[in-house]
Amino acid sequence: MVASGKQKFDGLGADYDRYRPRYPDALFDVLAARLSPIEEPHVVDAGAGTGVALEGLIPRLPAGARIDAVDISGDMVARGREKFPTVTWHVGPAEPFLESITGIDLVVAAQAYQWMDRPRYLSAAADCLTPRGLVAIMQNNRDFTANPFLNAYESLLEKLSPGYSRSYRSFDIAAELGERFETVTEHHVTWEWRLSCEDFAAMARTSTQVQRALAADADTFHRRLSELLDAHQSDGDVVLTYTSELFIASDPRDMKEPA
Repeated sequence: MVASGKQKFDGLGADYDRYRPRYPDALFDVLAARLSPIEEPHVVDAGAGTGVALEGLIPRLPAGARIDAVDISGDMVARGREKFPTVTWHVGPAEPFLESITGIDLVVAAQAYQWMDRPRYLSAAADCLTPRGLVAIMQNNRDFTANPFLNAYESLLEKLSPGYSRSYRSFDIAAELGERFETVTEHHVTWEWRLSCEDFAAMARTSTQVQRALAADADTFHRRLSELLDAHQSDGDVVLTYTSELFIASDPRDMKEPA
């Protein structure tokens, strides 16, 4: 299914792919171990972007694995197709795509779950699984509670990006999965990333929140971000703290209405 019109990440594919943080190897090891009993798994990366999650997942999959990737942005899909030509790529929203398929062993959403129609997404993901199938949600969260620079950056976004709140992902993923699946596990890794001020500014431009701030007042945002980076840099770099999360759900609940 092809979405019409310009999507939020169109035009940002190359920078998104270059600058976005990757996910810790430890989380992919956990996911691969859970998937290992299946010899030739059929995997769907929902909201795949440019295939950032596939970079960590594909090397851990057996040779016979089949992979579909779907994203609403044609620009992101074009970049992903260049990186992973053996993956079958689709442009469109994840929910109707999942509703159209069956026999899937793993549905993974990395940094995309908050953009979904979450109840519809979880229902579609559960319904398309094989009996041993898994649904995984993975995300990197800026740990602003432990990092003064990130705390100040969140305050900047809240001031200059219309409608933004640092709590925009403050919903209980495990509880939402638990409404649809019998078994849910959680895995967390905290890590630091040092990067140049220039690279941080480039990464920031790939976010929806920053694009809204730039649309509202680009000059003010650029000036305030430059001041913030100058105040917190050390030898031209800033250090970011992330907490990465992986949720794995299995055993879909029977949601049929009693006769």
